[in-house]
Amino acid sequence: MSTKPTVIVYTKLEPFLMDEIRDNCEVIELNSKAPDFRDQMNEALAHADGIIGAGLKVSHDRLELAPKLRVISNITVGYDNLDIPAITQRGIMATNTPDVLTETTADLMFGLLMATARRLPELDRYVKEGKWTSSIATDLYGLDVYGKTIGIIGMGRIGQAIARRGKFGFNMPIVYHNRSHSVDAEQELDACYCSLDELLSRSDFVMLMTPLTPETANLMGDREFALMKKSAIFINGSRGKTVDEDALVRALEEGVIASAGLDVYVKEPLPQDHPLLQMNKVVTLPHIGSATIATRTEMQRLAVRNLLCAVQGVRPPSLINPEVLVDKA
Repeated sequence: MSTKPTVIVYTKLEPFLMDEIRDNCEVIELNSKAPDFRDQMNEALAHADGIIGAGLKVSHDRLELAPKLRVISNITVGYDNLDIPAITQRGIMATNTPDVLTETTADLMFGLLMATARRLPELDRYVKEGKWTSSIATDLYGLDVYGKTIGIIGMGRIGQAIARRGKFGFNMPIVYHNRSHSVDAEQELDACYCSLDELLSRSDFVMLMTPLTPETANLMGDREFALMKKSAIFINGSRGKTVDEDALVRALEEGVIASAGLDVYVKEPLPQDHPLLQMNKVVTLPHIGSATIATRTEMQRLAVRNLLCAVQGVRPPSLINPEVLVDKA
């Protein structure tokens, strides 16, 4: 009888990483898109020492089905799918994959800012649909980026990486709002800390990069959009639920703000009848912040390392809830 720990893999991994897991563990491989995935997962949890994948919601009820569980390895930076207090109370380690996607996500977010400001997707369609028969009219002109003020809500690793691109690449003054001052950002980037209201009123580009917490849910609503300049652009690379989506639609329809660039939504994939998809002034991406081959592979590699360390009794490198080890000491 095998003495290897049993782990559930519910997200497709690179073959060499699957081989590494199989060398050290008994593997239950599930397809998260299968119609009976929920039932399969609930049955497999009874045997699992570990889980690895992206997006599975783990709450108290699901934990009740997993008496042996020691680790949940998230192949993401965000972990709002995990009930951390319940997981910690059970003595289970939770891990994520920070750092490895910082620069890739910052590239994407600044690209989204550029694409929205200069209306690149809209004008690409304009050319391909055969509408470019003479010089474009002024109603298709974009907005300048160089030298404009960027306001970053959430000055973490990715927020600072975006700020560097703005400061050193485009000579943009940086204002930011965060739970606390970022001395590094202020010293390196001459970033100016301010209240959320001041940031919204001063910025030409508002970049939302905060994690989703009870405090940041619906952080941007009617009031907040009304504080922005009418010429301002809103960019969201955080989580969909940090924004009141109905309020965003109203702000765009009524000309309260100029346009928006979005990589995240309240419901993903975005429903085809959603009003955001009918607006030329909105650039919509399919949640691809970290979606390069190299970065996604590195995220998987880190997640596998987190998983294997935990099931082998070693502290994982990216432990979300280190207090769980204190409780075991």
